Amino acid sequence: MENPDPATVKTPTLEDVARVAGLSPMTVSRAINKPQVVRPATVARVMEAIQITGYIPNMLAGGLASKRSRLIAVVIPQINNSMFVDTVQAISDRLAGRGYHMLLCVTGYSPDSEASIVATILSRRPDGMILTGIHHSPELRKTILNIGLPVVEIWDLTPTPLDMLVGFSHEKVGTQLGHYCLQQGYLNLGLVWAGDRRARQRRKGLSDVMQGLPGSRIRGVNAPVPTSLDAGRQGLHQLLAQGDKFDAIICSSDTLAQGVIMEAEARGLSVPDQLAVIGFGDLAFAAANRPAITTVAIDRVKMGEDAAMLLANKIEGVMPAEAVVDLGFTMVVRDSG
Repeated sequence: MENPDPATVKTPTLEDVARVAGLSPMTVSRAINKPQVVRPATVARVMEAIQITGYIPNMLAGGLASKRSRLIAVVIPQINNSMFVDTVQAISDRLAGRGYHMLLCVTGYSPDSEASIVATILSRRPDGMILTGIHHSPELRKTILNIGLPVVEIWDLTPTPLDMLVGFSHEKVGTQLGHYCLQQGYLNLGLVWAGDRRARQRRKGLSDVMQGLPGSRIRGVNAPVPTSLDAGRQGLHQLLAQGDKFDAIICSSDTLAQGVIMEAEARGLSVPDQLAVIGFGDLAFAAANRPAITTVAIDRVKMGEDAAMLLANKIEGVMPAEAVVDLGFTMVVRDSG
């Protein structure tokens, strides 16, 4: 059977969907563009009719009519960094429930790259944007402030965000790690640490606590981003290569910590009896690892949910009671340290 001529194929319309669903075109349009104000059963009927007819909603046309694109740009440094996965999924889920669509953009850790990509995104007229971190190029800050686009920054903390913020203090995380090491009597520390700005803030907080204490010593090696098990193994290998002994190895991610534990076991070092290991992030595997990884827990899902809620509310005219949401963090003590 020959394929039909595309020029003769009738494109399904909103009216076709309405006829199949047994609803008015206005109700169908509302279910597509503002599902939150339509009964779930009605939305389900419309979605089923869309599948039957093959109708593709013209979100651009709907955006022109309402002066909204229903598009939210979410900007993250890396897509292959497990630290961001839960937050991005929570953002997507919560935005979808409010009738918005997520455009995911990956910038790396360069402010210049972020500025260039965001400029391209803005040409698509998103209704709002979620940015990772608070350190942006002057050009990007000026652009965002000039156009008045609703923005939520995540994964960091400052009293003066571009607009709104959901995050936590990385320096305070480092301070907490330092105090925990002192409580446990860990004075000779090895660091396996990524070099991104937020990781450096945590390292500074840790170093400030340990600095000048009698008998304390910190030696570190750099790890590439995104972090990996192999980088953790290589990190411990480098730290031990000079014959130094450590009370604990502190890592800038749970992934690195897991790699350090693997390398320690390969060398016959018992964790934590001979070497404590501490991570960051409380990733899904941390509790199930053997030994379970002592770490710092961040509520990454709530971060995404709160960011999406703040942004959607402001787009729809609801101003936040608090523009800055400090999620805090929790020290989770497990078997590794």
